[in-house]
Amino acid sequence: MVQISDGVEVSVSPETDAKPVVTVPSGEEPPKKLFTFDVVEGSGTEAKAGDSVAVQYAGFNWSNGKEFDASWNRGAQPFSVSPLGSAPVIQGWNDGLIGAQVGDRRLIVIPPELGYGAAGAGGVIGPNETLVFVVDVVSINGQS
Repeated sequence: MVQISDGVEVSVSPETDAKPVVTVPSGEEPPKKLFTFDVVEGSGTEAKAGDSVAVQYAGFNWSNGKEFDASWNRGAQPFSVSPLGSAPVIQGWNDGLIGAQVGDRRLIVIPPELGYGAAGAGGVIGPNETLVFVVDVVSINGQS
């Protein structure tokens, strides 16, 4: 269990060779700021702005705990975030992956303003939704 705030915990399975099992607390207030925590700690060089970071991920809505996307569902093909810091992904990923290491299983809880904001996304992410991602770092700059 990862403590997000006083009395608010998210459960994340630690096995990095399988899609994460995540339980988001129902009826609890999400954090107002970006939250990151390494459920499993990797090793080596930390990812920095400009790096290319390959990851496996699963994303969940805070409001109902439902998964909305996962690289694991597409043959577990790693997804590239590049260049980190200004990659064409939501800002919560660009910020939340800084400092990650190969082998990390990182929990990233992203407030709406660093996610999809008032617009939501694709009918699966509602307006002003807080997002919960579990991201496994596969490689940084091609080094695994």
